[in-house]
Amino acid sequence: MTTLSPGANAPLAQGPLTATVSFTPVAGADLDVSAFLLGANGKVRGDADMCFFGQTLVANGAVQLSQSASGRVVFSLNLDRLDAAVEKVALTATIYENKARFAAFPHLTLSVSGGIEALIPTQGMQETALILGEFYRREDAWKFRCVAQGFAGGLEPLATHFGVEIAAPTASPPATPAPVSLSKITLDKSRASISLEKKGDGDFGEIKINLNWNRPTASGGFFSGLLGRSGGVDLDVGCLFELQDGRKGVIQALGKAFGSFDDAPYIHLMGDDRTGAVRDGEWLRINGKEWRNIRRVLVYAFIYQGVPNWNATDGVVTLFAPGQPPIEVRVSEEGGNLGCCAIALLENVAGSVKVSREVRFFQDQQKVDHAYQWGLRWSAGSK
Repeated sequence: MTTLSPGANAPLAQGPLTATVSFTPVAGADLDVSAFLLGANGKVRGDADMCFFGQTLVANGAVQLSQSASGRVVFSLNLDRLDAAVEKVALTATIYENKARFAAFPHLTLSVSGGIEALIPTQGMQETALILGEFYRREDAWKFRCVAQGFAGGLEPLATHFGVEIAAPTASPPATPAPVSLSKITLDKSRASISLEKKGDGDFGEIKINLNWNRPTASGGFFSGLLGRSGGVDLDVGCLFELQDGRKGVIQALGKAFGSFDDAPYIHLMGDDRTGAVRDGEWLRINGKEWRNIRRVLVYAFIYQGVPNWNATDGVVTLFAPGQPPIEVRVSEEGGNLGCCAIALLENVAGSVKVSREVRFFQDQQKVDHAYQWGLRWSAGSK
């Protein structure tokens, strides 16, 4: 057994290996262990380079959080399968909501298969986040180093250190800052699609799609003034749907086509936020129990009132499904001065839900229909 103190390193054998973090549990303090895949600059390339409780398998299985139990977390790694751009894999530990300090954990070790053990000195340690150790390339081979570097502010400064963007609050924050969630998956140009995990019976539960955007606040908060007008804009969410039996239609507040959750088309628009005053925006609900009856759903947003300026709205659509990480698509990434944006396409592929990022701008919903070949007949409507 090779025992490493902070700063010491040891060579690794080729092939699959395991890394086990062992600790003495502390009542009321949850310890989360994560892995960050880092480039030459020491930063992640995106959310896909983070392996943790909300995303347990990354890099096509080269890094996997394989076991998690009280006092023990195991990662399975095949470092030789990693992309050449990944030069380090850092294993970290954070105390959820900073409810304790690492000094409260009398025992914390990181063991690597092949007889390597890193002892993390926690006595007197006041930090709430730690880089435990790191796997790193050296002359076409992999080595392991014990790091034991702490971060007093917890998860946020640790994530920032690795290049993870932490979203600022969008409204008046609560007295205690909410914990940063790393479980979010962002679809962008580098990762344009993802499939939801299919349950044994093909039931995806209630799939909720949220549209949120900047809105002025009376107190002059974070988004105050970004739209340059006191009334803001009326940004609406809607969708085109096609069922397996060939029926097609639209769900949107314009024309009062709110749909139905329990009956066809199994999609329901929950009201209409005319001003952006509702803090959590607008919601579409899809009945995942009936997904077998749905062929495809195209989610879009359109500016019903106000000058089209997608950069000013900073709109974001987030898809939530039970037991799965949230999936986010930002609609203002490229901007555009057209009034309607096709955001995400949900397709029934062999029973699974494939979610693809679109972010294409059009003059109106009819132009969206034509581009995606829906074939509906359109007429002027109002709310």
